[in-house]
Parts: sequence; C-alpha cells; structure tokens
Amino acid sequence: MADTMQFDLVSPERSLASLQVNAVQIPGAEGDMTAMPMHAPTITTLRPGVLRVESSQGTSEFVVTGGFAEISAEALSVLAEKAIPMDEMTRAHLDELIEEARNMYKTAQEAEQPHDIVEEAAKLLSDMEALGTHMSL
Repeated sequence: MADTMQFDLVSPERSLASLQVNAVQIPGAEGDMTAMPMHAPTITTLRPGVLRVESSQGTSEFVVTGGFAEISAEALSVLAEKAIPMDEMTRAHLDELIEEARNMYKTAQEAEQPHDIVEEAAKLLSDMEALGTHMSL
C-alpha cells in the first residue's frame, strides 16, 4: 500500500503546489472530506474554505473559493477558481473576496435570476463570511 499520492493545486493565475502528500483535507461542496493514498475515484466540487495538505515537509494550508477536485488512488488534482496560500492571506484579500460574493448576490437578486441561482449566490456570500471567522481575520 502506498504511503503517499501526487497532489497538484492550480488556479487560473498559477500552479500553487505539486508534491507527494500523505493526506489532503478538502472543503467539498457536499461536506469536508480527506483524500489519502488508495482513495476511491471521486470528483467533487469545492466550496470556499481551507484546503489542508499533509506531507513529509509538514502541513500547508490554502484558501480556496471554489472549483473542483479529482481524486484517484494515486493522485489528487485540485482546480481552484482562486487559491491563496494561507500565509499570504490578509484581511484585505478576504474583504475583496467577500465584496465579490456580495456583488454576485446583489446582481443575482436585481436581475431576478431563478431562485436556485440567488440561493447559490447567498450561500457563497455566507461561506466567505464564515471563512473570515474561521481564519480569525
């Protein structure tokens, strides 16, 4: 049984990580999950949250705003809408993310979008605000 799996984290702006890992905690849209070597093949969407990566170099954390993860027994690829290493995250970054979510929610309401789109925008805003509380920013 393998001790590690390949992990890759990319966003439209850059590649943030590519290394062998022991486990990755994922903020899945349907709930948090941990991917480890020999995981069953899975694809999941992400909600805003903290992605925790455990490797021989220690634990790394990244703030993600959404995207999806593809998991196999040997590898995990995360394609994030936005991803920021936790040690680079500032209150200004978080305020910007919250403001974007607030604007999306307002636009969805004003454009009289279908109820499910307005609800998704409201959930995104709520998740972003909760992320700030979780991070103590």
